[in-house]
Amino acid sequence: MISIVVPVYNEVENLEQCHRELDAVLRTIADVYEIIYVDDGSTDGSADILKQLAEEQPHTRAVLLRRNYGQTAAFAAGIAHSRGDVIITIDADNQNDPADIPALLSKMKEGFDVVSGWRYQRHDATVLRKLPSRIANWLISLVIGVRLHDYGCSFKAYDGDMLRAVRLYGEMHRFIPALCSWQGARVTEIKVNHRPRTRGTSKYGLSRTMRVLLDLMTVKFLVKFSTRPLHVFGTAGLVCSAAGAMICAWLIMGRIVHAYALSARPLFLVGIVLVLAGMQLVSMGLLGEMLARIYHESQNKPIYVVREVVPHSCAS
Repeated sequence: MISIVVPVYNEVENLEQCHRELDAVLRTIADVYEIIYVDDGSTDGSADILKQLAEEQPHTRAVLLRRNYGQTAAFAAGIAHSRGDVIITIDADNQNDPADIPALLSKMKEGFDVVSGWRYQRHDATVLRKLPSRIANWLISLVIGVRLHDYGCSFKAYDGDMLRAVRLYGEMHRFIPALCSWQGARVTEIKVNHRPRTRGTSKYGLSRTMRVLLDLMTVKFLVKFSTRPLHVFGTAGLVCSAAGAMICAWLIMGRIVHAYALSARPLFLVGIVLVLAGMQLVSMGLLGEMLARIYHESQNKPIYVVREVVPHSCAS
């Protein structure tokens, strides 16, 4: 079963074409499918169009949120209401081409769990969209370690069970491939067609840059240190404390040998501050370790994900 998740925010002019193209493609490749539209608090009448589509069109459902929560929340709502073995996310602005859906599915059949679309020929403004996007994609790939050309492309295919196990918040929808990779997913990308926007206005802009950078830091921490926070805080703390201790020891030796006053050496104060900062960082790491254990143990949250057990059954 294929589930298509489409977040919608003020796209009333694009919805009919979007649904028509999606339904036409899915009819040719799948016997069982569903199209889930998530209205993220639209104010232009998009919700009315979606309700009408859901009532009149088979395989179609509409999830209407009470207010505008953001694209990540819309994705999370659609994923939570999906039932498909494969989940495909796509924007409602008609810039993604539904004709590329068979290519995404074909790539998944090669054994991949996540197939990301790569808009290699983007039809967006160079200054406001292309350049910041390229910088962001390079930075995300460098920090996260999952090399993709286009993290910002919403057109992706996922293993349904794996995606439903991912918890989303903030602006983390763009980091889903990295979060899935952390669970052992095999991630790849393919080139997809990108069409110019002909109706409606873009909801993206430079204002999201700071939020993306902050979420990037969060994802990096979650991927690398969520179960061992002491490794990051403790390492930094030990380095600070060691540097401070060496500075203080060197100045104290100078005081003994050369008899100069430590009060005349501001570096001595720097050393003391480094030692105290290191102790605080180590303490934060220990607190993080305790919180991590409380979090995992209280929710019975596993620290690993099993891909397969061979043989599948044991003889009695």
